[in-house]
Amino acid sequence: MAEVFKNLDWSIVTDALLTIIPALICITLHELAHGLVAYRLGDPTAKRAGRLTLNPIRHIDVTGLIAMVIFRFGWAKPVPVDMRYFKNPKRGMAITALAGPASNLVIAAAALLLYGFLFRLLRGSTIGGYVLEMVYIMAYLSTALAVFNILPIPPLDGSKVLFSFMSDDAYYKLMRYERFGMILLIALMVLGVTGRYLGVAVQYVFNLLFTLAELTFGLAEALF
Repeated sequence: MAEVFKNLDWSIVTDALLTIIPALICITLHELAHGLVAYRLGDPTAKRAGRLTLNPIRHIDVTGLIAMVIFRFGWAKPVPVDMRYFKNPKRGMAITALAGPASNLVIAAAALLLYGFLFRLLRGSTIGGYVLEMVYIMAYLSTALAVFNILPIPPLDGSKVLFSFMSDDAYYKLMRYERFGMILLIALMVLGVTGRYLGVAVQYVFNLLFTLAELTFGLAEALF
């Protein structure tokens, strides 16, 4: 039995963990940001539903997590928001929606700052290499989550921002049909459209953010 375990290819498990753990962190903080902003704007719905938590189990959508691991684009279980609690419902919804992608850009920036600073210190060891890879993947996935969610396709966050500029009548009509947008998103993923076009956008934003890693790499060189 020991020989069987010794001969197993553990790289598959390692690669999966290196992606799944950062993905869980990214989607958890994304949904938590939605809930916290909504709560600050007067909506207690997410708090009552137990969604103002760092427990990833409360936020996981299995299909969205699998999509994130495979396609590098995915989603979590949406935090419940009741826009009737907002003083200005459309504006409150737009601000709440933007909180998710904004949090992911902050996470990506922080991860790249850490990556650049730790690169010289950890690159020589096996465990250090895994840590660096996980931090890098977290930065990339968080960037991808931000770019993906800003698309103006229901039920993604970008649609709620775009719809907020419409008349009240058009806004509420479109919101009623947002659940059908998920079918479109899945179709786009299966057809490879998201990978082909969104990949370019994600890489562009990621390259811009990567200058932060170069900054802290230079700082680490100066210090050590």
